[in-house]
Amino acid sequence: MDDANDHLREESLESTQVFRGTLLDVRCDRVRLPDGEERLREYVKHQGAAVVIAVLDDGHLLFVRQHRYPLHRSFIELPAGKIDPGEEILDTAARELREETGHQAAEWRHLGTMHPCVGYSDERIEIFLARALHRESAPHPDQGEFLDLLSLSLDEALAAVRSGAITDAKTVTGLFWAEKVVRTGW
Repeated sequence: MDDANDHLREESLESTQVFRGTLLDVRCDRVRLPDGEERLREYVKHQGAAVVIAVLDDGHLLFVRQHRYPLHRSFIELPAGKIDPGEEILDTAARELREETGHQAAEWRHLGTMHPCVGYSDERIEIFLARALHRESAPHPDQGEFLDLLSLSLDEALAAVRSGAITDAKTVTGLFWAEKVVRTGW
């Protein structure tokens, strides 16, 4: 652990599972704060996910449009999905790219990790760049998942972020990386 942050650390005293579903595990922990007081911390445990910045030969990026029930509207997102138990993270990225877009990639690069909601979840999303794409089939999303496949140039995608047409956090973060990697070859 980082000793420089010891004065900020909270100590877990007790952890209680409040709810467990197929997607979410909600916890309520009793913690000791740095000043010695005790508080409750509610949070969601998450198995983690991968997001894929899939770059076509012409430089366009692959996106999916899908309805997200909690906000009752459709979102434009980079291909992504949850890590299955025991699955390697690169395998998750490749599986989600194949399922959601019908593509495979010959070149993969891990770019980084993001934590989309640090105030109430331990979720982490691993960010991958996929190049040298080959379309092997039509998309075949998970049962109960419905989506449209689309491609946008990097400039179109960034304009969609600025206009509010793209607001999904993992996609906005992925586009931050895409701008750096695609434009500068970093």
